[in-house]
Amino acid sequence: MLSLFKYLKKYKFMILLIFFLIFAQSMMELLLPNIMSKVVDEGIVNKDMGIIGIQALKMLVVISISIIVSLLSILLSSRISVKFGQEIRRRVFIKVQSFSSKEVDKFGVASLITRTTNDITQVQNMTLLMLRMMILGPMTAIGGLIVSMYTDIKLSIILLISIPILFIVVFMIGKKAIKLFSKIQKKLDKVNLISRENLTGIRVIRAFNKQKYEENRFDDANRDLSNSVTKAYRIFAKLIPIMFLIFYFNSLAVVWFGSYRVADSTLMVGDLIAFIQYSNQIMISLMIFFMLFAMIPKAISSAKRINEVLETDFSINDIENVKKLSDSNEVTLKFDNVSFSYNNTGEYDLENIDFECKSGDTVAIIGGTGSGKSTILNLISRFYEVTKGKILLNGVDIKDITQKELRESIGYVPQKAVLFSGTIRSNLKYGDESATDERFERALKIAQAHEFVSNLEDGIDSYVAQGGTNFSGGQKQRLSIARALVRDSKIYMFDDSFSALDFKTDSKLRAALKENIKNAIILIVGQRVTSVMHSDKIIVMDNGRVVGIGTHKELLNNCEVYREIAKSQLSEEELS
Repeated sequence: MLSLFKYLKKYKFMILLIFFLIFAQSMMELLLPNIMSKVVDEGIVNKDMGIIGIQALKMLVVISISIIVSLLSILLSSRISVKFGQEIRRRVFIKVQSFSSKEVDKFGVASLITRTTNDITQVQNMTLLMLRMMILGPMTAIGGLIVSMYTDIKLSIILLISIPILFIVVFMIGKKAIKLFSKIQKKLDKVNLISRENLTGIRVIRAFNKQKYEENRFDDANRDLSNSVTKAYRIFAKLIPIMFLIFYFNSLAVVWFGSYRVADSTLMVGDLIAFIQYSNQIMISLMIFFMLFAMIPKAISSAKRINEVLETDFSINDIENVKKLSDSNEVTLKFDNVSFSYNNTGEYDLENIDFECKSGDTVAIIGGTGSGKSTILNLISRFYEVTKGKILLNGVDIKDITQKELRESIGYVPQKAVLFSGTIRSNLKYGDESATDERFERALKIAQAHEFVSNLEDGIDSYVAQGGTNFSGGQKQRLSIARALVRDSKIYMFDDSFSALDFKTDSKLRAALKENIKNAIILIVGQRVTSVMHSDKIIVMDNGRVVGIGTHKELLNNCEVYREIAKSQLSEEELS
């Protein structure tokens, strides 16, 4: 948790001011018992209303100052904790934005969401409490102990016995809680994961009548989390009564032994009242401090999880002496004996991939499920790093190019169409922020989306719901394709992006791409032979290997895998 506090450095002057304000509040609170002592010993005992009035006025001034400095310290500490949480949240978000797919896979989406929201909130709340009560508590306790020892050294022995006992109790209980909260956070991740899966897959769940199964799965995870939380609360449930027991025994001992000292005339009644108040102030401030201290394990667990994200090394980094891509209109892409493993186990998911293409080429990649088609596109974008071999863009290894320049050279359409909440215009601007309406219109026409967008009441400024849920699957795919086409790219990659389109629209779209995209490479990953058969070159994948490269006719003659795929989808007439 301490490593996160470096983000508080910019607020050091405000924190010093909070220290000063809390010190002033503590001093004001410690003055009150002394004033009360004088009211009793000099005012009430001597029946002097003048002294009582003066001391009452002093008390009013002290209380007023205490309230003012307390309010100021609360406002400042609240501001700092909110800004602190905002800064950490921003840094975590920026860090996650730079993660490769490998890092995202490592943490899991549900866990990253929990770390960005719940964990940061825990640390933020703890910071607020630390800036206030965890400073005020020890300060009041130390000041009170000094003043109480000055008031009566013998009665102070009671405090010197009670305080260490309180320390030991909190330490023993806190030690158990730290391990428990770490487990709770992991179990919370699991509950969030199941909730997220249920919300995103609710139609599939209903279609297969699996509501009961999912309810049971959620109940198991929720019960496991609840049991751990109950166990943690049970530990803290022991802490509060034990602390109050120590407090009451301390108060009883002070009154008991103090009464004897008053009877012996070695202590004045006012001083005993003051000492009782000091004793109560010390014990209550320590109890509040320790109750907050007992919450630290939860914050520490959250801070560790945040640090795991912030301190994760990127698996994909730009080199120091980067190279620039040439501005030539001619584009070449070459896979030079490329192999790749997701888990670096020595077993390759892609092995010895070799192919080359140039601007103007439409290259299709086809193969069975899990054959490595999408992985090839992920490697070109450097979402994952090549394990062996090279990928050359215009003769330059993509590892030698900055990720920013590389991805600016690529127009990418993922398997699952992704639209962001906003408008169609704001989604298209993801392709190019400076693009004109003419550019948007051209992209929509090529993507076969212009007609349905024009028929919308607000046209290109029509509202897009989260995830594009107010559009059909085919419409979402066409808008995703249009977004990629807005950008003037060297390579356009379509990862099975025509799957929701009917054959007529599919055919029109491919023809429009061929006609309008002249100076770029078009890479199409497809499952349907009809979507790829007119490509200049077709790469056939099987179990992570290239088993055939050629045109549709060539592959029908010399590639068994392609022939089997074609036979399963085309009629005898189409094959001939």
